[in-house]
Amino acid sequence: MTSVHDFTCDRLNGKPQDLADYKGKVLLVVNTASKCGFTPQFEGLEKLFQDLKDKGLVILGFPCNQFGKQDPGSNDEIGEFCQINYGVSFPMFAKVDVNGDGASPLYKHLKAVKPGVLGTERIKWNFTKFLVDRDGNVVKRFAPKTKPEDIRTAIEALL
Repeated sequence: MTSVHDFTCDRLNGKPQDLADYKGKVLLVVNTASKCGFTPQFEGLEKLFQDLKDKGLVILGFPCNQFGKQDPGSNDEIGEFCQINYGVSFPMFAKVDVNGDGASPLYKHLKAVKPGVLGTERIKWNFTKFLVDRDGNVVKRFAPKTKPEDIRTAIEALL
């Protein structure tokens, strides 16, 4: 698999989503958590999505419970939390592992193409972000502490 578009991932409702459906869109893929110090980034992510979706941006949220067990809820509970607290309207997917043997195939791909600092492929924490161009190529990786508004210029350059 050479493109993000080659993967299929389950949505929060359990239905499979072919990422090829996002061909022609710029994607921001984010591992999220509902009980993390970075959780307020949902607000910035939603703002980016609302501001830029008509230009072709789609944000894909992937809940993960691997960091401090900060997303322990069910997929239904996570979806409700995101909607009620942050008005999240961008696509949210079923909870995944991003590290280890059980890591989602999508995340294995993202990490292999864009390793982190010092070449490590490991995701260090919630809200690591991967920017993907319209052709499904991973072009940049952003650290958890990088706020959504701070990557707007990089996103707009691909739009």
